[in-house]
Amino acid sequence: MTPEELEAARDRVVPDVVAAGLRVLFCGINPGLMSAATGHHFARPGNRFWPVLHLSGFTPRLLRPAEQDELPSYGLGITNVAARATARADELTPEEFREGGRILTAKVERLRPRWLAVVGVTAYRTAFDDRRARIGRQDRSIAATRIWVLPNPSGLNAHWTAATMADQFARLRAASLDDDGVR
Repeated sequence: MTPEELEAARDRVVPDVVAAGLRVLFCGINPGLMSAATGHHFARPGNRFWPVLHLSGFTPRLLRPAEQDELPSYGLGITNVAARATARADELTPEEFREGGRILTAKVERLRPRWLAVVGVTAYRTAFDDRRARIGRQDRSIAATRIWVLPNPSGLNAHWTAATMADQFARLRAASLDDDGVR
């Protein structure tokens, strides 16, 4: 895609991939410009979401962003804290994160996934006003939905490798399977 095509994507909305009663609803920070241009979550080459999802055992094979509509068949879905597409998440304002947290809370109350997995601890802290949040299971919940914070899979997040992220995703997967008595 040309830089002009990516810039034009700022006004596009990436639709949620959701259904009622999912096992895990993954929540990104906001769509990047490549995601907005393609209509697919985590679409930028170098984003590690799809490889990590597979490495952790959530999917039986590596899905491409264009195959995101297969996720509900695995009990999984994707949404975002903020809907506005940006080149970098740091372009969002704190108020956009807080408003996104309110919208996300309403969405979770309506869809009732067993787990909400927010990818990005800083986004979670701002959206839910929880400065002490760490990677892993959170003490709070939204109705009966438990919350887990995962590392941000963006290629810009150099603090985590695909392998260390996959370990965290796998911990969530194990917790979500324990809900069913399946391992």
